[in-house]
Amino acid sequence: MKVLTIAATDLRRLVRVRANIFFLFVLPMLIILLLGAAFGGGNRARIGMLDADRDTLAQRLVAALRARQSTDVIRYTTRSALESAVAHGDVDAGVLIPSNYDANLQQGASATIGYLGRPDSGAQQLRATMQSVAAGQSRTIATAQIIHRQTGATFSSALARAQAVAAVVPLVQVHLTAPDGTAYVTTAGRFESGASTQLLLFIFLNSLAGAGYVLETRRLGVARRILSTPTSARTLVAGQLLGRFAVAIVQALIIVLGSLVFFGVSWGNPLGTAAVIFAFSLVGTGAAVLLGSLFSSDEQVRPVALLLGLGLAALGGSMAPLEVFPSTARKIAHITPHAWANDAFSKLLKHGGDLVTVLPQVAVLLGFAAVTITAGVWALRRTVTA
Repeated sequence: MKVLTIAATDLRRLVRVRANIFFLFVLPMLIILLLGAAFGGGNRARIGMLDADRDTLAQRLVAALRARQSTDVIRYTTRSALESAVAHGDVDAGVLIPSNYDANLQQGASATIGYLGRPDSGAQQLRATMQSVAAGQSRTIATAQIIHRQTGATFSSALARAQAVAAVVPLVQVHLTAPDGTAYVTTAGRFESGASTQLLLFIFLNSLAGAGYVLETRRLGVARRILSTPTSARTLVAGQLLGRFAVAIVQALIIVLGSLVFFGVSWGNPLGTAAVIFAFSLVGTGAAVLLGSLFSSDEQVRPVALLLGLGLAALGGSMAPLEVFPSTARKIAHITPHAWANDAFSKLLKHGGDLVTVLPQVAVLLGFAAVTITAGVWALRRTVTA
């Protein structure tokens, strides 16, 4: 019972400071929003279309582009309106189909499709999509032109024959896999990646920030007064650990539920996600108690907590995806618990994994937790009983 009382006191001290509400809830949600808006891949690319030619071939090109799962086509009636939309970022790129598109192709001549894009946008990647759609149509048209010349059939009849053949020709199948060769069975939405990385960042950062409360308990003589009552050092230490763990879990619940409600983030398999959060929170708990036991003033502990919280997050892939790290850097990153937790969330959110698939990562996190908690308990008992 005393353990719960000590832990509950830690939680009350946390919510009593209004600034903590900002760091626990508002700041994580803002960063998830910004990351999703800037780098999220869940939304379809917007392509502005000015199709001056409304004949058959031009409209089939538009339909083929619209059929791509990754693109939305937005029609414009004037070139100036399309150019303005591209310049202001209302669309990611612009396509201009000339008025003589059908006539030129039916006569065996070339037709030039205009393409507009900002150099600092995703237009350069969308160019490949547009080229792929145009190349697919050009192959069919080239076949129709050959049939037209060789058989004397009308171009429309030759085009119909070419399209009928193209419909039954086997296509090259492309399968997207992760760097380790496993398949992406699910596609993360716009905010999933940012939510999982910020979850780990803030669990650990706010856990380490709580080292100041552990320090304050000793510095203000609260620990001595507790031990002067019929309360053992073991109970005091257990209460401090439970309090730090409760703060980490509260932070996790705020981010998980907040991102689910406000951004529709899907956290994958519930048991797998809960296991990763539980194990990572234990790591943060042990690190906070250890840090709060090693220093003697707030001026010492807070800069170290901030440096470790941000530094380990950056090294462990919570500020830039581990996938973009060089091979050696990825190996080095796995000296941090963040890298193992990020690997686990990658399995859960990108590969449709479950509790079984993340057990190796959870086991490593529990190993980290055993080390930090053991060291933290030893250091705290040593300081409160000295």
